[in-house]
Amino acid sequence: MTDNEQAFLDMIAWSEIGSELLALSDNGYDVIVGSTPSHPHLFKSYEDHPRILVKINEHLQSTAAGRYQILSRYFTSYKRTLNLPDFSPDSQDKIALQLMRECRAIDLINNGNIVAAIIRCSSRWASLPGNTYQQHSHDVEDLVKAYTDAGGKLAAY
Repeated sequence: MTDNEQAFLDMIAWSEIGSELLALSDNGYDVIVGSTPSHPHLFKSYEDHPRILVKINEHLQSTAAGRYQILSRYFTSYKRTLNLPDFSPDSQDKIALQLMRECRAIDLINNGNIVAAIIRCSSRWASLPGNTYQQHSHDVEDLVKAYTDAGGKLAAY
C-alpha cells in the first residue's frame, strides 16, 4: 500500500467515524454504525462482521461496521472474492482498497488528484460529498485537509 493510499484510507475513516471515535476505539476497526463519542458501540471479535442491524432513524437502518463502515452483505461478498479469513483490520483495509479500485480511484489517489478520487468514491461512502444516501457528508476542503494531515501528497498544479 502506498503512502497516498494509506492517507486516503485514513481520510475515509475520519469522514465515516470521526477523530474522537477513532481515538476511543481500535482506530475505528471495531465501531458499529450509530456510535458516537459519548455512546460508542464497539464489537468484540474480528472473527466475522458483527452483522448487527441498527435503526438510524425512522427511514434508515444499517449493518455498517468497522473503520470504513462496511455493510454486512458486502463483507460476505468480498470475503469470498478476496479470500479473507475474517473482519480484522487487515481484511477491512483490503475491502476498502478494493472499493477504491472499483471506483477507478487508485491512480488518482497515487497521483495526488484527491478531489477527483473523492468524487469517484462518493458512491461507496455516505460521508463523501456527491453521494445519494441522503446522509451528512463532509466538505471537500475538510476531506482534503484530513488526507494531507494523514501524510497524503497532493498533485502539483
